[in-house]
Amino acid sequence: MKKPASVDMVREGACALPGVCPLSSMRAGTVARITGLAAPEEVMDRLREMGFCEEQRVKLVSRDGNIICQICNARLGISEELAAAILVQPLPGRLKAA
Repeated sequence: MKKPASVDMVREGACALPGVCPLSSMRAGTVARITGLAAPEEVMDRLREMGFCEEQRVKLVSRDGNIICQICNARLGISEELAAAILVQPLPGRLKAA
């Protein structure tokens, strides 16, 4: 698994670079589209079971301790390491629930 991008790479709730970045580098309140998963197959299967599927919208609710995400009308807490395996593309101007 790749090392997660630094939080310094984030500006205005979006990735500093165009394209995708790990969910773990997003600011709270940002809505993004999942573009891919970078984890072992069994971890990707479990993430998909939880709703973290490609093309799905996800909102990062909180970064305090665990990362709290809103996805599929549910809030889920995941670790920083797991969030680093979820690649997302920020949706500009989207600060409403996913």
